[in-house]
Amino acid sequence: MHERIGALVLAAGKGTRMKSDAPKVLKTLLGEPMLRYGLDALAALFGERVFTVVGHRAEMVEAAFPGMAGRFVLQAEQRGTGHALAAALPRLAAEGLGYVLVVNGDAPLVTAESLRAFVDTALAEAADLAFVTIEVPEAGAYGRVVRRDGAVRIVEAKDYDASRDGPVTGEINAGVYLLRLGAVAPLVAEIGNDNKSGEYYITDLVALAGGAGLSVLAVNRGPDPAYLGINSPRELVAAEELLRRRRVEELLEAGVIIRAAESVRIGPAVSVAPGVELCGPLELYGHTAVALGAAIASHNVLRDATIGENAVVHAFCHLEGARVAAGAQVGPYARLRPGAVLEEGARVGNFVEMKKAVLGRGAKASHLTYLGDASVGAEANIGAGTITCNYDGVHKHKTVIGEKAFIGSNSALVAPVTIGAGALVGAGSVITSDVPDGALALGRGRQVTKSRK
Repeated sequence: MHERIGALVLAAGKGTRMKSDAPKVLKTLLGEPMLRYGLDALAALFGERVFTVVGHRAEMVEAAFPGMAGRFVLQAEQRGTGHALAAALPRLAAEGLGYVLVVNGDAPLVTAESLRAFVDTALAEAADLAFVTIEVPEAGAYGRVVRRDGAVRIVEAKDYDASRDGPVTGEINAGVYLLRLGAVAPLVAEIGNDNKSGEYYITDLVALAGGAGLSVLAVNRGPDPAYLGINSPRELVAAEELLRRRRVEELLEAGVIIRAAESVRIGPAVSVAPGVELCGPLELYGHTAVALGAAIASHNVLRDATIGENAVVHAFCHLEGARVAAGAQVGPYARLRPGAVLEEGARVGNFVEMKKAVLGRGAKASHLTYLGDASVGAEANIGAGTITCNYDGVHKHKTVIGEKAFIGSNSALVAPVTIGAGALVGAGSVITSDVPDGALALGRGRQVTKSRK
């Protein structure tokens, strides 16, 4: 892409129709902020020459994208898209850009390929100002495109007057513009706010450019849903469904087996190897990675989890920030919290929870167990009902269990404590002191049996 072209994302608005005080661009689709999709598409074209205008709850938006630090422009007062562009012009000029691609931050469906095609068309036509239009059955709140007497302009939905502007054609403004700054920047100061909202609209630049004799190009993309913005909860979930289908189709084409695909949700940064078997309903988010030969059953939620080759995640599990090595098994009904690690061939079964704990190679915790702040050696066996008591009310403490140790059922290991390699803890014990290698530890009251009478 031409080195003097950069991008500007308009993300300062509140989005009142979303019925939330949080910035609209932070509403999530498939577990990722709406704004992330547009930024990723633009970064693929322009690298670090992508800038974002923020305003409402600006600190929240900036905190959500630490990699964009230094490339935010503050629109202190949100007075419309034209005002946002004006606020950004000094920064764009300082970057020495000849052109800027302006994109709304609420358009998560747009792709790098589509944007590249638009830019290439605009440059080939030597347009001073080009913008994308699409055709929709219902224009709704989108700006209408009016073509008359060889000229083109955009009229915001609130200000559209059929007696003046003609019948609605279904062609709308998609909110994507390529501006030759040397020609268009001087016109920004001429944008007025004589409209029902009292705001400064970037759409007015189209008529201003035409009136100034500049070359204006409207690129009609037909009924392309990729350019649709999000203005309401209904549009949010509709866009998310389009993204979901797109992602599932990509993985099916790549050789992933996805059963009940209509109920599988996979985020944009998730990596799934060809040949993996997935079954819906299923949710994979964040930077989850699933390796060759692995299988993930239905009713699971994974976020930022790593699943090794030939590992199996049975149904009804929740994994977050966990690592499951090759050949390991999880579940059903297991919860692996951040820092949980299953080494090769390890197994956790039903109703087992792990947090900041490592289950060594071939070790087992088959049911009804909590392992927190713990290290379990290879081939150790953790009996049902075992608890590592890691919290004393102030600090967390670690439990260390040696390889091939056997922890009897219903045992409580009060940390900090170490159970040696090959040691045996009798069922029902409360262990408060270290147990040497190969020793037997019993920490329970002696049974007394008497007649019922």
